[in-house]
Amino acid sequence: MLEQLEQQAHEWMADKVQHGSDDDVFASGYLQGHLALSLNEIEGDADVLAHLETDMADRLQQASSELAPEDLALVQASWQELLTTLRD
Repeated sequence: MLEQLEQQAHEWMADKVQHGSDDDVFASGYLQGHLALSLNEIEGDADVLAHLETDMADRLQQASSELAPEDLALVQASWQELLTTLRD
């Protein structure tokens, strides 16, 4: 399950880099680092996707002071888009 999520996330991010706007590229790059840390933390968990969702929400909340409000909104929207992709 974890490998599948990593592959889906990689494909989603690669698509954003190749076909997305500058904002898409920024948000996917920002998410990439947090996602890598989160996936590393949850390796071996039984309910990977639920833990990933919770862990990423915590990480983005903690990192919210690093971003301007409009950038934070962009990153959060991109995370929700990626999460929807991972659920499918």
